[in-house]
Amino acid sequence: MKVIIYSKDNCPNCLKVKKKLNKYNPKILILGKDISRDDFLKKFPNVKQVPQVIIDNKYIGGYTDVENWLAFNKPEGDF
Repeated sequence: MKVIIYSKDNCPNCLKVKKKLNKYNPKILILGKDISRDDFLKKFPNVKQVPQVIIDNKYIGGYTDVENWLAFNKPEGDF
């Protein structure tokens, strides 16, 4: 499973989503370091907060969206 997390430092929900998805070895992009604010807003024009998560090239959303997604989807290797 390919996971990308758009995050920033000192963000409680970012830390929670990283911990929840850690076993999938996510690629973590830090806002202001790995991606500019402008590029983030271009990629997610209707979003104003982090974390934002993409799983297998599908936009999932923020922390609550990830929890809901995991509740109804079984990632490969999880049984």
